Amino acid sequence: MNAINKRNAYIGCLGMVSIISTEFGVIGILPQIAKHYSINIETAGYLLSAFALTIAFTGPFMVLYTSKFDRKKVMLVGIAMFFVSNLLSVFAPPFWLLMVIRVLPAFLQPVFISTAIAVAIKDVPETTQHRLMSIVIGGIALAQVTVIPFVTFMAARYGFQISFVIQGMISLLAVTAIYFIMPSMPVAEPKSFGSQLNILKRKTFIISTMMNVFLIAAWFSTYSYFADYLSKVKGLTGEQISYMLLLFGIMGVISNFVAGRILGENLVKTTVLFLLGTLILPLVLSCTGASMLSVSLVVAFWGTMYGPCFLTAVAYMVSCAPEAKEFANSLQTSFGNLGVSAGTAISGWFIAKYSIGIAPWVGFLFGVFAILCIVWRSMEELRQKKKLQKKSHLSF
Repeated sequence: MNAINKRNAYIGCLGMVSIISTEFGVIGILPQIAKHYSINIETAGYLLSAFALTIAFTGPFMVLYTSKFDRKKVMLVGIAMFFVSNLLSVFAPPFWLLMVIRVLPAFLQPVFISTAIAVAIKDVPETTQHRLMSIVIGGIALAQVTVIPFVTFMAARYGFQISFVIQGMISLLAVTAIYFIMPSMPVAEPKSFGSQLNILKRKTFIISTMMNVFLIAAWFSTYSYFADYLSKVKGLTGEQISYMLLLFGIMGVISNFVAGRILGENLVKTTVLFLLGTLILPLVLSCTGASMLSVSLVVAFWGTMYGPCFLTAVAYMVSCAPEAKEFANSLQTSFGNLGVSAGTAISGWFIAKYSIGIAPWVGFLFGVFAILCIVWRSMEELRQKKKLQKKSHLSF
């Protein structure tokens, strides 16, 4: 791991803070947006699911198309789109127009993430790649520690538009860092579309993609309604929720750091370890009261188990396609956001039909599906290994 890789990883981390602040910053202010536009919380949740769906359906194509361009320019344009989106959102246009404005940067989100990771891990040994990836993806948890609780706190005092101002300032900071610090990085030998698309023929990669969708859906079935759940089920105020978001994010940063170091030792066990949180969380939420102490303990556990979900998902998928990492990263981002959309929408449907209390149990079901996919892939890899051993034995 050299200084250039670390520098690029931290710039990528800053960009991730900008992206996650914009995409998920609305989670803490959904109740205020719903009230401002006189819509229900499920409709307000479309701001999250529409963003995620756009990424899911356009991400891989955008990554393939931009793979021939200078990586610095790609990252610069990507973050600039987030700045413009936040700037226009400040004016609180009609809800349909707000959705359009918020969705626009989604087209380049997977491009930025896959490029940032590729730049960070370029020409380094595989043993240190997970650590550099954890720095870039650590921007997710860092945004949850700092920006998301801060904008939730500020929005509770000054209105939800202030959150877009703060998100825009972070995007501008990321644009500045990329422009002045990161060197130009033209692509010497662009990979052909065909060579990258070949990974879609692998059964284990398809299974890993399914696991990725279920894993992210499991967490976002509840996390998307974090503020609403703590407000209606646990009785917390807007200010108290901002403190819980801060605690959630702090624990996520710590667990993401730890996961980045143990992933290289055992990828499957680490992935399963944190995924088990989706099965334990609804039980813990159901068995605890509404005191600040009990809620704080549950949120600390929640943040710890949720924190590395994107890191483990990326590592799990890329492990099936080491020769096409950028494309595999883009697919993880796209299908991960499909998981965000599915988790948010399906959980929202159950919330509308029953109550907000059902959300963690929707995540429980998705978590079971994700674990079954991990078992399926492990069995498939074992079957393929035995098949190769048999062929090798027959050749002698």
